[in-house]
Amino acid sequence: MKGLKKAWDLLEDILAGSFLSVGIALIFYGVIMRYVFNEPKAWVEEVVNYTIVWGALLGVPIALRGNHHIQVDMLYDKLPPAGKRLLDIFSSAMGVLFCIFFTYYGYLLVAKRYTSGMVSMDVGIPMWLVYLILPISGVMFLLRFIERLVQSLMRNSDVVSGKEEQNDTHFV
Repeated sequence: MKGLKKAWDLLEDILAGSFLSVGIALIFYGVIMRYVFNEPKAWVEEVVNYTIVWGALLGVPIALRGNHHIQVDMLYDKLPPAGKRLLDIFSSAMGVLFCIFFTYYGYLLVAKRYTSGMVSMDVGIPMWLVYLILPISGVMFLLRFIERLVQSLMRNSDVVSGKEEQNDTHFV
């Protein structure tokens, strides 16, 4: 199981990093073409927007994995351990629900764009491919929230049984 988790972590890192790297490289290419060769390329900005958005949405589960997302923990820090665990469970469950809705409505958007045949303005990329990141990132984000929920539930059972461990990592 740990090998599968490491492979999944690596896949997330490679995908997000690749899209962001390609986006940055294309920005550099666009600047060079515009200001050095005085031949701006119209397609660059459109493709950069898509690759940066894909990279960012693929990076959201990575931020959740490493607990590097924005959090307000003034109240959380004042709670007793059992209260912290309950809040972790609640926030993870809300995250799971959000991801289910996000994925579902992302899928609906992809389906509508697929049937409409809409393409991008400059490059002609089918828009359903552009929007495909929504259900993909939603599923990846959902898997991370499920992982957090399971971890929260496991910690909660330790608190109830009196086997609480001291851990500064929290999920809220």
